[in-house]
Amino acid sequence: MDTQTRSRTRRRGNQTAPVRQPNYRQLSHPFTPQQVFSEDRVAAMHDTALRVLEELGMKVLLPEARAILQAAGARVEGEMVFIGRDMVTAALASAPREIRLRAANPAREQRYAEGTLLFTPGSGCPNVTDRVRGRRPGSLESYVETLKLHQSFDVIHILGPSAEPQDVPPALRHYPTMQAQMAFSDKPMFVHARGRAQIEESLEMIRLGLDLSEDDFSDGVWAYTVINTNSPRVLDNPMAQGLIDFARAGQMSVVTPFCLAGAMAPVTPAGALVLQHAEALAAITLVQMTRAGAPVSYGGFSSNVDMKSGAPAFGTPSHVTMQVGAGQLARFVGLPWRSAAGAASNTGDMQAALENTMGLWGGMMANATMMIHSAGWLEGGLAFGYEKFINDVEALQMLAELCTRSEADDDALGFDALAEVAPAGHFFAAQHTMARYSTAFYPPLVADLQNFGNWTAAGEKTSTERATAIWQDCLAGFTPPETGAPVEDRLARYIEAGTARGGAAPLD
Repeated sequence: MDTQTRSRTRRRGNQTAPVRQPNYRQLSHPFTPQQVFSEDRVAAMHDTALRVLEELGMKVLLPEARAILQAAGARVEGEMVFIGRDMVTAALASAPREIRLRAANPAREQRYAEGTLLFTPGSGCPNVTDRVRGRRPGSLESYVETLKLHQSFDVIHILGPSAEPQDVPPALRHYPTMQAQMAFSDKPMFVHARGRAQIEESLEMIRLGLDLSEDDFSDGVWAYTVINTNSPRVLDNPMAQGLIDFARAGQMSVVTPFCLAGAMAPVTPAGALVLQHAEALAAITLVQMTRAGAPVSYGGFSSNVDMKSGAPAFGTPSHVTMQVGAGQLARFVGLPWRSAAGAASNTGDMQAALENTMGLWGGMMANATMMIHSAGWLEGGLAFGYEKFINDVEALQMLAELCTRSEADDDALGFDALAEVAPAGHFFAAQHTMARYSTAFYPPLVADLQNFGNWTAAGEKTSTERATAIWQDCLAGFTPPETGAPVEDRLARYIEAGTARGGAAPLD
């Protein structure tokens, strides 16, 4: 580099560089949704799913749910419910195409609609694991820690129950978990569907904790739940009651058949999707027959099993195929929908990264509205990994970067830069580069881009080891949101009274 160039570089370097300020809070899909099945085959899947509901039926264990469906025109024989396609058509017509997800912080609100992209963390894990403390049962302490991690990254859009606090009795568990969601986060919240009493109390705590009027609470969705059918073709008591209660309360049910091809579903992706679609339609129909227009999301979490062991697999070609196919079916019926990533790996290694990234990419290609288990999920959902969460957030932020349309105006085309730099030169000091260098590229959260010598001198740390320091810094420097300060006082008397009467037992 000659003297003139070095001088020019120093002068430009003394100027205040723009600060990169990415916005990951509200995302939209950047790519056209992909297809793995032809349009006529998608129509055939939908028709076959309707045949399943009409001719084979769903086993619905909750008498109240059977009564609602029977009153709407379904044929009921014992616990079997046969749903006509006219009922399904009516349900799909009344189900909303767009849902407003409210949050304590209005800047955290989300549109739940076709084309939007929302990431939620790994959820429902009975254990947690990290490099410092090892693998252990989930506790209220780890539940709060995971909430703080969720709050710390804008690319996590909605809360999820990452660590099940097993040190709190099930009848009392909803009290501290609901309080913690509001105290340590200002994002859209999750409520378990574990019986009417727990749902009602959880929603009442949202009203009290956020000081909402009845009108404000009814204006949009303040909490969502995930409803899993028991494949093949069973809707159990707590899930059916959850659909009914969330519909009546105007809150969102995310319907999610968990169809593992070769075990709980036909071995072919198309056959598994037919079952998933039938079960989803049955649950959506129950929601809409309970209350027309109630917020509900189509969903699916289908993959395959290892045919040698029967263990579930994630991020496989079959998983991705079924994700893209599920997206086609969701668009066929016109509803926003959820998919999922996740990992079967027992540790946060390359297998875990590959499985989760393939699942994320499948959801992107499928244009899934919500991607559940996007970060931290290990062991097929049996553990939430702290380092795994941080490394997965890196992947989420990179996907979020793709959601911002790349500039391509005349200045971005760079003709002046090309004219400035002679053949065999470099662009480090070009005016075009100096004006953009501080904001041009995504700065890695975990990845180490040093050369081998510098990496060795810095301790040869792997991404997992680097992730440990990041989650520790997040927890050590965590500042609760402003909306969380009054929550404990607002809920103290309610929780004290509920605890004194023994809480609310989950529904079997």
